[in-house]
Amino acid sequence: MNQLYLLRHGLAVPHGTPDIEDDERPLTPEGERRVRQVGRGLRRLRVKLTRIVSSPLPRALRTAEIVADALGSTELIEVADELRAGRDAASIREWLKTRQESRLMLVGHNPSLSDLLSLLLTGNELQRPICELHKAGIAALRAEPGEPYRVDWIARPRLFRP
Repeated sequence: MNQLYLLRHGLAVPHGTPDIEDDERPLTPEGERRVRQVGRGLRRLRVKLTRIVSSPLPRALRTAEIVADALGSTELIEVADELRAGRDAASIREWLKTRQESRLMLVGHNPSLSDLLSLLLTGNELQRPICELHKAGIAALRAEPGEPYRVDWIARPRLFRP
């Protein structure tokens, strides 16, 4: 794998919203708007992907769909329980080792993605992550075979505003 993008889902309705189970929380209209901005920004950067793998939860899957649409890559979406909210970074890293894609995007949740970012960069689980991915925030990493990951860039969604 050469390039890995870690994308946290966009702004979702709050925890504890009446009549909405936590696992069923959707993106808010503002969350969708910000994710569209990120998708358009990735298109301007000419990001090319071989696969987009998303958590099955609606807020993450909708984030993946919006970004895939902006990139003209809706056929690349795959859903994986390994990215479901509450998964630990170490188990995601082990699952990631089984993936063969050269340009992969993972769409999921915190704290898992921020912890995964730290784990991939340092090789260790840290008390606190190196960087906290904001909602709709993205980290672009690169690794050569047999080498540790390096950061290409990390962006908050506001950096993609027109």
